Order: sequence, then structure tokens, then C-alpha cells
Amino acid sequence: MFVLHSPDPVAFDMFGLPIYWYGIAMAIAILIAMVVGNKLFSITNPTLKKDVIIEYAPVIIISGVICARLYFCLLNADYYLANPSEIMSIRQGGLSIHGAIFGGIFSMIAVAKQVKLPSMCILDAMACGTLLGQVIGRWGNYFNSEAYGIPVASQSWGLFIPEARRVAEYANYTLFHPTFLYESVLNLIGFGILLFIILKFGKKFQGLTFFSYLCLYSVIRFFIERIRVDSAFNVAGDIPIAIVISIILLVVGVVGVVSILLQNRKSTQ
Repeated sequence: MFVLHSPDPVAFDMFGLPIYWYGIAMAIAILIAMVVGNKLFSITNPTLKKDVIIEYAPVIIISGVICARLYFCLLNADYYLANPSEIMSIRQGGLSIHGAIFGGIFSMIAVAKQVKLPSMCILDAMACGTLLGQVIGRWGNYFNSEAYGIPVASQSWGLFIPEARRVAEYANYTLFHPTFLYESVLNLIGFGILLFIILKFGKKFQGLTFFSYLCLYSVIRFFIERIRVDSAFNVAGDIPIAIVISIILLVVGVVGVVSILLQNRKSTQ
């Protein structure tokens, strides 16, 4: 029997304040995303301003975190309208990657305009860094016993979810599909694909890596979300909002990739 058990969500206390594993995982994920993104920007754009991502990292991080939290709160509006004091309490969880993506995109475009650089150069590099960060960030859900899937059929392996964290429909089950782990592994594979794209084609096809990221992550999230049972918000009855957003981003990504390839083809004729 192979069973994953989440440890205590509190890693340690500092001056009487609990420090959560979720927060540690998020901090490491953000740090890696920034460092990797900055390095790839320097490699693919050697003639442009160096270390621009590290220099403006506070702006990108703050924007991403705020949008990730606000997006999550909007999906759980009833609870946070009743408990407004908890809106900015993120130490125990409650960040949406889709919100972070939107906030990150807007902030990076603003940074690019500020330093007079092509926005796609920054978006390409950070697309790789972001997906690698997501590999680690998903483990924050593990520590919080969240982002899990339907019960496993045999109940002889899987992710153990404490009764207090189970959705009511599956309260009598104990072992669930570890969808956080599935997504983490798929994100790692996706990072490998993006790394190949940016190193092979990044200089010639600006924007290709970014739009490929939208495609890859949207496909990953679409299939993962189909077996998750603790999605934050559903539309049209039982369709998770994450699936709707993933479809929209997938369309944007496909249109972007096709447009870039067609534009390059015309310029070489």
C-alpha cells in the first residue's frame, strides 16, 4: 500500500508566529521563478538590459500575489464578504495560479514599457520560470491537504485527506487521487518543453514561448480539473471556473502561436 500523508501544515514557530509549509513552498517557487526567468532572459537577449527581471522582481511578485489572492477571494466571495478581515490572510493558503498569471502578465508588460524593452522578451523568459515555479508551488497544496481528486477506486493507495478537509460528497472516503502531484509532474514536463522552445527558437520567434506556456498549462489544468473535487467555484452547474479560464487561455495561446509562425513565414518570403 502506497499512501501519501500530509505533515502538519505548520513548519515551525518564529517568535510565537506559526510559519506554514504552504508559505515556504510558495516563497521557494517564487524565488526559483524569478531567478530562472532572469537567467533565461539574459541568455536569449544578451544585447538587452541585464537582470531586469531581478531588478523589478518586487513589482512582479507583489502584483502576482495580490491578483492571485483577489482572484481566489472572488471565487469564494460569500465567505470573504462575511469575513473581510481574512482577505489578506494568505499564510495558510488561498492563492489562485490563474490570478497570479493575470497579475504577472500585466506587471511585466508595465515593466517592459518602463524600461523600453519588448514585452514578449520578458514574458517568454518568465513563462519558463513560472511553470518551473508551479512545479514546486503545487506542493503547498499537499501540505494543506487540498487540490485533490476523486477517491481512488481500490482505496489501497492514494492521498490521505483528513475528514475535516474532505468535500461532503466524499466524506466516507479516505484516499484520493493526488492531483497536486499529477499537475506538478506534468508542469515539470511542460517546463522541459518550454526550455527547449526558448533556447531553440526564443531569439527568432519572440512570444512563441509565452503563448506555448498558455497552451501547455491550459491543457494540463483542463484535464487535472476534470478529476478534482475541491475546485473553488463552478459555473453552469458543475463546470469548474478553472476549466472555463483554461479554455479561454488555450484559445489565446493557439491564436498567438499561429500568428507568430504566420508572421515569420510572411517575413521570410
